Amino acid sequence: MHWSSLSEFIRMGGYGFYVWGSYGVTLVLLGGEVLMLLKRRRAVARIAPEPRVETRKAKFETAMVSDKL
Repeated sequence: MHWSSLSEFIRMGGYGFYVWGSYGVTLVLLGGEVLMLLKRRRAVARIAPEPRVETRKAKFETAMVSDKL
């Protein structure tokens, strides 16, 4: 389609309410999904925190102590 002005583009030949409404609903639902995922991630982190990962330095120090024994 060809639009000669911004207002014609927004009206979309009389279907603008449905087109832009669909975009709006989709944006709200996707935003809600992201917020729910973040909330769920925080809840899981409180229940079971991630295990501590041992660094190379800590492994080296542990190895050095073991060698001295």
